[in-house]
Amino acid sequence: MDVEILSRIQFAFTVSFHYIYPPLSIGIGLMLVIMEGLYLKSGNKQYELITRFWIKIFALIFGIGVATGIVMEFEFGTNWATYSRYVGDIFGSALAAEGIFAFALESGFLGLLLFGWNRVTPKVHFFSTIMVALGSMFSAIWIVVANSWQQTPAGFHIVGEGLKARAEITDFWAMVFNPSSMERLSHVLVGAFLSGSFLVLSVHAYYLLKNRHIELSKKAFKIALVVASIAGLLQLVTGHKSAEGISVNQPAKLAAFEGHYDSMKVADMYLIGYVNQDKQLAIGLKIPGGLSFLLHQNFTTPVKGLNAFKPENRPRQVNAVFQTYHFMVLIGMTIIALTLFAVFLWIRGRLFDYKWLLAIFSFAVLLPQFGNQLGWFSAEMGRQPWVVYGLLRTSDALSKAVKSGQVVFSLILFTFIYATLFALFIYLLNKKIQHGFEEEKAEAIPEYSKRNNPILN
Repeated sequence: MDVEILSRIQFAFTVSFHYIYPPLSIGIGLMLVIMEGLYLKSGNKQYELITRFWIKIFALIFGIGVATGIVMEFEFGTNWATYSRYVGDIFGSALAAEGIFAFALESGFLGLLLFGWNRVTPKVHFFSTIMVALGSMFSAIWIVVANSWQQTPAGFHIVGEGLKARAEITDFWAMVFNPSSMERLSHVLVGAFLSGSFLVLSVHAYYLLKNRHIELSKKAFKIALVVASIAGLLQLVTGHKSAEGISVNQPAKLAAFEGHYDSMKVADMYLIGYVNQDKQLAIGLKIPGGLSFLLHQNFTTPVKGLNAFKPENRPRQVNAVFQTYHFMVLIGMTIIALTLFAVFLWIRGRLFDYKWLLAIFSFAVLLPQFGNQLGWFSAEMGRQPWVVYGLLRTSDALSKAVKSGQVVFSLILFTFIYATLFALFIYLLNKKIQHGFEEEKAEAIPEYSKRNNPILN
């Protein structure tokens, strides 16, 4: 395997592992604001216990997320030196903004969030919860802005030539609000809300199946179900807006999403299928003219196909892009169907009557995770062969001194370290879930005992 492929695999592995955690912290941050807000409004001690419980899980996720994110910044220099030189001015501004407006805010108020319950007033503690949640979202903003600039560069000019060429910002706000940043940001944030809410649904569905913490879990489950249901429907809207933007700014990527080659033909929308790149043909179950309708509101308008681009300017693995995109859509539709069915049962007063549904929700925590990962894979593979769309090819962005053996060795090392971190994360998360709410009850209610506080069980 050559250095380019190995370096891409290494970066994909590290960023994919890291991306397990930021969506969870963003989603759970929103959940904490809602839970603690309900506690302040109602004075119901159960909401305080739920909030205390999830704050500790949030802290675990935040810690692992920070540790796994550092490696990527080193990879920019070790494996992608030309890329780092080229985008340094752009990424430097965005990452500096993340450090100032996001990480400092989030980590600065995290201490109050964790240890301030009995040391500050309830309103001050709630304010710290809001700041931590906003900090996690601000972090997503600047990372998505930086990545979106790679997809749709704006607000810059090129200084230097050849390997010494680099992009320099000429208009900071044009860089921030590049043509795809806001569409992609909304899609990413809603995906994060789904990740956090589905983790809450999973844990409390498990408790209900085990007949533990029944009253607490019913309340937490309903809160998470509302968030997940709204986020699932919003993901349809943000996904459609993102696809419209891609059709204008990255038409080759959109054509790869649906395996569409001929620009003279209408574009079908596949529900499931396969792309034969040799025959330049997509095969499967489809809605004839479906993509044309979504983009142009009719079934007869042709859509620009892959044949409109030189072979060297198209995504290399069209079928891989096609599959990751369609599995992402399938997962999104499954999430919507599952949450709306649960809401229907809630309205009928039968939400917690079916153990099989609770069992599904116990494992459904994986759905948003897979959906988020597949969405990024389709977006990044669909951008190929460009690392900065239309400006810098991935093959030209590599470090010239790195050898394939060095990349293989570091990849093996990272795999071992990340596997260890993941095992530790699962162990600590499972330990907290198995322990339940006992610690929170002791902290919130000093005189607590199961016998004289049955409502809190």
